[in-house]
Amino acid sequence: MKSKNLLALSVLVPGLMISGIITAAGGAGGAEGKAELEKALTLKPDVENGMDIYEVCAGCHLLEGWGTADGNYPQLAGQLAGVTIKQMADIRGGNRDNPTMYPFTLDRAIGGGPQGLADVAGYIATLKMIPENGVGKGEPGSEEYKHGEKLYKENCTDCHGAKGEGHKEKNYPRIAGQHYKYMVRQFEMIRDGKRRNANEDMVKQIKGFSEKDMQAVINYTSRLPVPAKDKAPSMDYKNPDYD
Repeated sequence: MKSKNLLALSVLVPGLMISGIITAAGGAGGAEGKAELEKALTLKPDVENGMDIYEVCAGCHLLEGWGTADGNYPQLAGQLAGVTIKQMADIRGGNRDNPTMYPFTLDRAIGGGPQGLADVAGYIATLKMIPENGVGKGEPGSEEYKHGEKLYKENCTDCHGAKGEGHKEKNYPRIAGQHYKYMVRQFEMIRDGKRRNANEDMVKQIKGFSEKDMQAVINYTSRLPVPAKDKAPSMDYKNPDYD
């Protein structure tokens, strides 16, 4: 296994005064942040270096990148690299509020500037996805499932794809295989104006959704099948890169 120095940092830093870290460290906001994002999106990732960097993420997202079904940490495994780069750059630049994750997006934590972002995002994209992600209560064939399917096809496919595969060129996330409770939390934050980097079109799209609508469409989304080639073979799977 690679060095555990970064993994140790990921365990220790959440106990620090995060607001103080943010104030002291600053962020690559504004034009600087945009330039860093645009640069990172053009770079070829060094996946080997990305594997080393990823150890700082594994303290929360697990070595497999599967996150947790309770909604606290999303599945990262298999996410489109551009999406991961954009979200990390937004958090680092102060365009998305996430005090817990903020220190781990800083250059002093992952190193390499734009190249570091590209490297870790490139590695994350290679990880096998969880075979049994957290799902909602509505089983296929239920009224909730059918309602969610209708809402998804009417409102979500243009950006996230019919199969939840995302959009590589526009950096719209892959949402198939994501945990239900995490998606609920993000949906609520976007709907309530608490996620500042949210896509404006999505904000408008979901404005009229009721609580029932939200639960139904996310239940359906959480049950979108992930291609077998992208999934780990079982829940007992361990990331072989860290043997």
